[in-house]
Amino acid sequence: MATTTRGSPAARVPPTTTGASTGAAATAATGARTGPLPRPQRQAAILRAAAEAFARSGYAGTSMEAIAAEAGITKLIVYRHFDTKEDLYRAVLQRVFDRLADEFIAGIAAGPDDPGVGARSMLTAAREDPAGFRLLWRHAAREPRFAAYAAELRERAVDASRMLLGGLVAPPLREWAAHAVVGFLVEATLEWLEHGDPARDETFVRLTTDATVAMVAAWIDATPGPEAPGP
Repeated sequence: MATTTRGSPAARVPPTTTGASTGAAATAATGARTGPLPRPQRQAAILRAAAEAFARSGYAGTSMEAIAAEAGITKLIVYRHFDTKEDLYRAVLQRVFDRLADEFIAGIAAGPDDPGVGARSMLTAAREDPAGFRLLWRHAAREPRFAAYAAELRERAVDASRMLLGGLVAPPLREWAAHAVVGFLVEATLEWLEHGDPARDETFVRLTTDATVAMVAAWIDATPGPEAPGP
């Protein structure tokens, strides 16, 4: 039976390296292959093609035929990997989130005190799969069928923010601050995809990190007291 990714966001989808979404481009990236792609590479190519199609036309406006055409394969091959279009959409979201989480965890392990891990992880995932990143952080929340799933993934990102801010920001501000950091990093990355120069990605990381550090410093200094009485 086809491989699916139904269920909770714990399901994992094999990552792939940066490259074009079509099956032909994926084949070219692996060298001069004349036979079928290995299953993980084929699945990754389908997911990248699906992200492009969904981000362009929305869930309702995208057919499995359109995804197959985007990937340069037949619809039958798509169904060998994913039972339904809904499974495929969820797999795209999960794959991008998993890539972001892997990058973040590796960054923390390599430099626990590096304040740029968040911005760099976001941009790495976004550059590797721009359409998938937009789908996860912008479009999915507007799709009634996937809004709750997207919110669940976002909440996991906020959990990481809570953990990092736990010993820094006072409890009355901590929950707001955790959401604010994630919101800022996501929106900054989305806007950089639209308007930023890839050649200046390190500038993005530096500026976004400096802004995040400044925000957190302001929140650390703020000791919430009682609200001032009204007039």
